[in-house]
Amino acid sequence: MTQTTHSRMEAACSLLAESERRYLLYQLAENRRGNLEEITSRIAAWEREDDGSLDSDHRQRVYVSLAHNHLPRLADYDIIDYDLRSGDVVLKDGFDDIRPLLEQFKQTEEKPEIRERPLL
Repeated sequence: MTQTTHSRMEAACSLLAESERRYLLYQLAENRRGNLEEITSRIAAWEREDDGSLDSDHRQRVYVSLAHNHLPRLADYDIIDYDLRSGDVVLKDGFDDIRPLLEQFKQTEEKPEIRERPLL
């Protein structure tokens, strides 16, 4: 394995280690695009499913985390493109490089509704 391949593999594993990033990519994989408001609501619901509560503070925390951490990080690796003003989030060609690894992560998710949804 070359240093470049090794570095890319480490970066991909690091990106996918965070659950909110994986949840974001699972959703985008369905249509290759999404709206940040809908994605935020869905991630917040997945995270809060255990206790059934979905409060606006938790949803806001997810939104801030996506907007200031996860979206920029994925964009830096050319996996997504996004526009905070419109809320549009779109997969880029770089996603295809991490798709097989994302599929492996998906099979180990605790939530059955995530494991059972196919990556398109």
